Amino acid sequence: MELIALKTFEKVAKEGGILAAAKQLNTVQSNVTTRIQRLEEELGTKLFSRKGRGLELTRPGMILLEYAEQILQLERQAGVAVRLADKGAAEIKIGAMETFTATHLPQLLGALRESCPKLKPQVTAATTAELLRAVLEHHIDCAFVAGPIDHPDLVTIDVMTQELVLVKPGSVAPADNLVLFREGCVYRQKALQWSRNHQNNGYGLSELGTLEGILGCVAQGLGVTLMPRNVVELSIYRDNLEFEPLPDDVSLVPTQFIRHRSTPALNVIEALFDSLRWLPNRDKAI
Repeated sequence: MELIALKTFEKVAKEGGILAAAKQLNTVQSNVTTRIQRLEEELGTKLFSRKGRGLELTRPGMILLEYAEQILQLERQAGVAVRLADKGAAEIKIGAMETFTATHLPQLLGALRESCPKLKPQVTAATTAELLRAVLEHHIDCAFVAGPIDHPDLVTIDVMTQELVLVKPGSVAPADNLVLFREGCVYRQKALQWSRNHQNNGYGLSELGTLEGILGCVAQGLGVTLMPRNVVELSIYRDNLEFEPLPDDVSLVPTQFIRHRSTPALNVIEALFDSLRWLPNRDKAI
């Protein structure tokens, strides 16, 4: 059995259909169908049966899925281990929320480069939900996310606590509108929680993909947002913004460092842990 066939089979099983799996794999439906057919021919059994417009696993398919997940997990772990071990573990893929990327990650990488001069970091900025998925699927080695996170496959370390504040334009009345990151952002969830629990009027919703885009729109009166205090204080729009405190059930959000339990804790990971010590408001040491 080829790995590409097992990856395709796993996607079809989890997505429940050929079309959805093809989109996830960035390929055409005919390729997915062909790989499944060849796998069924190789094993001499049907792996899926029709259910409405979708597919469901047969009993042999359920058994294969258990093994496929283990095989693909080992394949991902092997790739991580080899890549991290190469040249003294000089390469690392780090993910972070955009707010952490803007305010803390540059200094963190600078401290890390001092202990690992040959380091080749690759940085991905995304929402917490996207970063969780990327770590769990071994697309990145570790990430800084908004918590609290509790997952059996993840090692989670408290880094700092962020204080969210209500951000408004400084010189104009804001529109009744929340200006937020896209779905998957914990700060977005907090803003919607604040709107439900602490506001009498309903707010419209605008989604933007960048930190300064959101704050820039708020500065122009397009609405309000919730953002970490230090992010607002460092923003290029600071002179055109004002902010006010929020209730504790909304305002306090932990920032956490996560990595997969199966990711080898080699030299560069240990060096990253050491570099975390300079961060402000640490809840506990590494």
